[in-house]
Amino acid sequence: MLLPAKKRYTYADVLTWDENERIELVDGDAVMMAPPSRIHQEILTALLLQIGEYLKGKRCKVYPAPFAVRIFEESGDSPYNVDTLVEPDISVICDTEKLDDAGCKGAPDLIMEILSPSTQRHDRLTKFNLYQKAGVKEYWIIDPVARVVSVYSLEDGAYHAAAVYSAGAFVPVGVLDDCRIDLRTVFPEP
Repeated sequence: MLLPAKKRYTYADVLTWDENERIELVDGDAVMMAPPSRIHQEILTALLLQIGEYLKGKRCKVYPAPFAVRIFEESGDSPYNVDTLVEPDISVICDTEKLDDAGCKGAPDLIMEILSPSTQRHDRLTKFNLYQKAGVKEYWIIDPVARVVSVYSLEDGAYHAAAVYSAGAFVPVGVLDDCRIDLRTVFPEP
């Protein structure tokens, strides 16, 4: 018995959806996203404030979610053939040619994802592989429960073993010269 054909979504479909819904596309599959928790938002804010302060007067830009990253889109692509769109918690883009009114087309230099119970597998596996394939130079996975940050750097097209930092550390940002994130503000004492 033939099964009905599965719908393959594209960026053109996303443009018709309610903008209050958080949906990512991965190879044409729609992935619904739950609203973030309060702790998630506190961590995002602490990271964003530090990176934003560092980037004042510099060419790189930082954007928090929701921010559409059409990670594999190239110049001349139609919304009908873009089938992967992600909304990283934090994106840093240094090539401003990649920015347009809709977000970012192509790979950001740095992506940070803050784990939540509903996104752990998606962030650790699916997005890890997407970001590696797309050429994201640096990928941070922030674990609020373990209070650690795992930093992956792209070398020869692959992420290598993560450098792992705990709550009191200062984390160097590889793609931003002399930028260090103070995890004491990201994971304050309980």
